[in-house]
Amino acid sequence: MTTLHVVRVFVGPGGRGGNPLGVFLDGAAIAAERRQAVTVELGFAETVFVDDIVRGNIRIFVPTNELPFAGHPSVGTAWLLREVGTPVAVLRPPAGDVPVRYEGDRTWIRARPEWVPGAVRIVELGTAAEVAAHPGQEMGEPWLYVWAWKDEASGRLRSRSFPTEYGILEDEASGAASVAMGARLRRPLTIHQGIGSEILVRPHDDGTVEIGGRTEMVEMRKFP
Repeated sequence: MTTLHVVRVFVGPGGRGGNPLGVFLDGAAIAAERRQAVTVELGFAETVFVDDIVRGNIRIFVPTNELPFAGHPSVGTAWLLREVGTPVAVLRPPAGDVPVRYEGDRTWIRARPEWVPGAVRIVELGTAAEVAAHPGQEMGEPWLYVWAWKDEASGRLRSRSFPTEYGILEDEASGAASVAMGARLRRPLTIHQGIGSEILVRPHDDGTVEIGGRTEMVEMRKFP
């Protein structure tokens, strides 16, 4: 028996949106060979298993497989570690060291665009209304990310993400795709995704991209 923490990551203005995430702070309580099945059972887009709280060692699973890096799980786990009294300066998923910083109620992580799993097909549409009306795609198709400017001068854009190749019909707030967008546009961004999520993006001169936002606790429950 262990504890599952459920949080919402990249919560937007007024408490809207936020991508649900399951986190096991005692990752060792879930045997490695069970983790994929547990992720499917929980039904979140991603689930994190923290294997070493002090060092920040984490493993990230989606319904179809394990990922070397993912954005909203990294932000959510970093936030949760501070909430339980063990803030970290670095998270260590399989992709590499992910620097962490805390700024008020926002948590930031810094990643390399080449860590983004798979090939995200990024498509710019004409208007934010077209993004909102996009029909999505069938399960199993390559990851599609659609976006349009809401206000190009201020760097505000509207997006939706359909990572159906990973068993996710639509991602409410995609941190990894936001890293890719930061690398592509090379400017500070405020991304409004899903039904109300907000992701802040800050590219750096060394090619890395910071993403940040607000996280909230949803519940804690015993598992299984």
